[in-house]
Amino acid sequence: MYTVIGAVASRAMRVIWMLEELEQPYELIQANPRTPEILAHNPDGKIPALICDGTTLIDSTAITQFLADRHNAFTYPAGTIERAKQDSLTQFCVDEVEGALWTAAKNTFVHPEEHRTPGVKDTCRFEFGLAMQRLEQRLGEGPFVMGDKMTVPDILLGHCSGWARVAKFEIPDGPVRDYFRRLTNRPAFQRADAHRTA
Repeated sequence: MYTVIGAVASRAMRVIWMLEELEQPYELIQANPRTPEILAHNPDGKIPALICDGTTLIDSTAITQFLADRHNAFTYPAGTIERAKQDSLTQFCVDEVEGALWTAAKNTFVHPEEHRTPGVKDTCRFEFGLAMQRLEQRLGEGPFVMGDKMTVPDILLGHCSGWARVAKFEIPDGPVRDYFRRLTNRPAFQRADAHRTA
């Protein structure tokens, strides 16, 4: 039994979605950043956190990969060429896709108003658009970024697609939109997303 601390409308969605894909039982403690519920487990006050075997793990990307490795699913083995390619796609998502969304978020509502630079959001949209072009190039012929097998970067990218819609970042028609639709139509995604209204 795992315990997830965080809000579904955050990167915690990645962890919840992965647990649903793995069909693992978990408890969800709804918590926002810097609230007592999360500060008791992460002094940085960031969400999500995962409690596993009495130990708290933090950072959604690290947790998602840990779960995949632990259950030997949605990942390729460490030390293989396929895993190196998978990790490259994970890094692409974190750097190019999430990076643009997170910078925009910090300058919209995360940072105190006096430390925001609203004009940077136009640059973020431009960077996100470039990332979508690169994603289309990397998609290939398979239903997932690694081909026929769903892996960790699909979880991260699928989560970012919802983040982009909320932030009003444009998702291009064609292969990228179809790819995101395949991910968010998955039953495990739908079960994870249902926590928003629970």
